[in-house]
Amino acid sequence: MLKEGKPAPAGAPPATRPPSRWAVKLQEIKANKHSYVLLAPYMLLFGLFTVLPVAMSLLISFTYFNMLEFPRFIGWQNYSRLFLEDDIFLIAIKNTLLFAAITGPLSYIACFVFAWIINDMRPKVRAFMTLVFYAPSISGNVYFIWQMIFSGDRYGIANGFLIRWGFILEPVQWLKTEIYILAIIILVQLWLSLGTGFLAFIAGLQTVDKTLYEAGAVDGIKNRWQELWYITLPSMKPQLMFGAVIQLTTSFAVADVSIYLAGFPSVNYAAETIVTHLMDFGTIRFEMGFASAIATVLFALMVGTNLIVQRLLRKVGE
Repeated sequence: MLKEGKPAPAGAPPATRPPSRWAVKLQEIKANKHSYVLLAPYMLLFGLFTVLPVAMSLLISFTYFNMLEFPRFIGWQNYSRLFLEDDIFLIAIKNTLLFAAITGPLSYIACFVFAWIINDMRPKVRAFMTLVFYAPSISGNVYFIWQMIFSGDRYGIANGFLIRWGFILEPVQWLKTEIYILAIIILVQLWLSLGTGFLAFIAGLQTVDKTLYEAGAVDGIKNRWQELWYITLPSMKPQLMFGAVIQLTTSFAVADVSIYLAGFPSVNYAAETIVTHLMDFGTIRFEMGFASAIATVLFALMVGTNLIVQRLLRKVGE
């Protein structure tokens, strides 16, 4: 080892500095250049149609922009107006959080439980049951079916059943009465929730290595619940994470079911959500700065909730 102040002996190799961080990154890119070339089209599209719109929405939220004049910077006025002056937005936040708190966890658990049960069936039966459970999420006539069920006259299925059995004497205006609207929409949203997340769980269960169950039995796992917690769930963490993101995003972005069943706007805004409020200001009033502020709040709620869920899912199997 050379001491400080003494020159290096003749013939000794010169001291070399460790490569910089950017040099290491550049070497990694060169070594995996084919992978980056294949990823480039997706990253380009993702940047143009996801990252850029989100960034533009964040910037526009600090402006007054009516799509006719050039955006004018107004600072935090849109946000102060949103939380301090817009009473309907507060109703929308309450309804959206209620939707997310009920439909998010329930639909997530239901998707996994049904996928877990169906996965043990014979292949043909499993394929048929998967189609049965997935069909409502892609069907175009689901709202018409629920409108028939909760029709406000005597010919509605719910009213006809209740009148026939003597529970009520007059038809109930299910979709025009505040106390019923939100519960009905939550029910319909739960029925529609067996979609992409359900398919992800089915795929994840199919990829679990069967030999792990044999090894677990040797290590002392005694029943199906222990198999589920210590083997099945840890083996499909990517699918669990994907399903959580899909279900939470769907629960926060509720709009169509509210519009089709309760109208736009609904009675006394009983079914107003953040997305319907956003549509009101963005596509009807064309207050794009204010609409962008609503979108930014919704984006922050989604990101925050997904981060919490990611932390919880890391503890699976511990």
